[in-house]
Amino acid sequence: MSKTEDFLTASEEQEIVQAIVAAEKDTSGEIRVHIENHSEKPPLERAQEVFLSLEMQNTKDRNGVLFYVGVADKHFAILGDEGINKVVGDDFWNSTKDIVIENFKNNKNKEGLVKGIMEAGNRLKEFFPYQSDDTNELPNEISKG
Repeated sequence: MSKTEDFLTASEEQEIVQAIVAAEKDTSGEIRVHIENHSEKPPLERAQEVFLSLEMQNTKDRNGVLFYVGVADKHFAILGDEGINKVVGDDFWNSTKDIVIENFKNNKNKEGLVKGIMEAGNRLKEFFPYQSDDTNELPNEISKG
């Protein structure tokens, strides 16, 4: 098995998808997780490429959030779209990032992502509350590279 396949079990992946669904119930924000083994690029730069390749910039309010994980490189980045960045401070993602990284350091990969996703949903609902006409604009499944 590759490091990517060892990172999460199939049931852990389903728990992460369920966390995305739960987090998006209170916000119009859209959350995705992308996991890949390795990239030559710095994590934030690679996350930007993945964000665009997943067409996350196509949400109505430009409020997509990507959790990017580079397994072999031990890279992690959170990237929010321009709609989010226009209304939040520079340190908006720090608490979410810290939760995820602390769990990763303790080999609690699923827990880190689930807790981070729930924190992101809580943070997003302040600026992008759920609206009655919201639709799920992006898939909730984990993408892999």
